[in-house]
Amino acid sequence: MAKSPRRDPRSLLPLTLPVCHILLALADGERHGYAIILEIARRTDGAVRLRTGTLYTALARMLKLGLIEESAERPDPESDDERRRYYRITPFGREVAKAEAARMRALVALAADKKVLVR
Repeated sequence: MAKSPRRDPRSLLPLTLPVCHILLALADGERHGYAIILEIARRTDGAVRLRTGTLYTALARMLKLGLIEESAERPDPESDDERRRYYRITPFGREVAKAEAARMRALVALAADKKVLVR
């Protein structure tokens, strides 16, 4: 079977706000959907609150693009609900997140140079 060509992570930029936040929420470990919502709200002090419809639409798209994958690993069944699906970032998803962060860093530097943002 022929190996598919390596995709350029920059081809998916710019990311939508939900996709960007979901990748960041998964960057430090696997989470189920509701835990992703809580992590994003916590990390943004409530400024970004994903609704379940937005989350699951984004997750489906991210799965299709290979940014994330479902995890077969499960926590202790006594402390978890078996209906939950856990997600983790893929190596390609991590590359895309890094590319987006670099794009944003360049934008912030430009804003500072143009005196729109004070460092």
